[in-house]
Amino acid sequence: MTHPNLPVSTLARPARRLFVANGLKLSAAAVALLGGRVALAARQPESAGNVAADIRILNGALQAEHRAIAAYQLGADSGLLRPASKALALQFQGHHRAHAALLEQTVGHLGGTAATPAADHHFATDALASEADVLRLAAGLEQGAVSAYLAAVPRFDNRELAHAAASILGDEAMHWAVLRQAIGEPPVPAAFVA
Repeated sequence: MTHPNLPVSTLARPARRLFVANGLKLSAAAVALLGGRVALAARQPESAGNVAADIRILNGALQAEHRAIAAYQLGADSGLLRPASKALALQFQGHHRAHAALLEQTVGHLGGTAATPAADHHFATDALASEADVLRLAAGLEQGAVSAYLAAVPRFDNRELAHAAASILGDEAMHWAVLRQAIGEPPVPAAFVA
């Protein structure tokens, strides 16, 4: 967690690095599974190299989901959130749990071992002194997810890949907008997402 006066974008970097550092080229099978298209995934032949790359990418995304789940739990347990904000945090955490479950299932389907949650996500808990601090942490993680998916979508050759990634991006963007609104910032600060 950074200082509350720093822009939300500075909070997003660790989660985005986890996802982006593991590559952006998802195979048709991996994203088809992410989009709930198991039948399509079964029809897509892949080389061993593509499968290994997919597993690395999926595990990077899974690590980011684990980080988001932990951040929302930290916020819920902090005692800093009003009941409505806590309910919102737990709702968004549920979305991330669903993403994580699907990522774990997909990694397993591809023959890999799913990444496990980190023992410590190194959140600067001493910087969490108010509801706004907790919501800024969550907003930064959501912004990072939006940026990562935004970077991935145009790299897909298969339109099903782009569709599945864009669907997840849309969910993360909605989270980010709602959290920005909750901390008193314009929910959609610009006409384009950078």
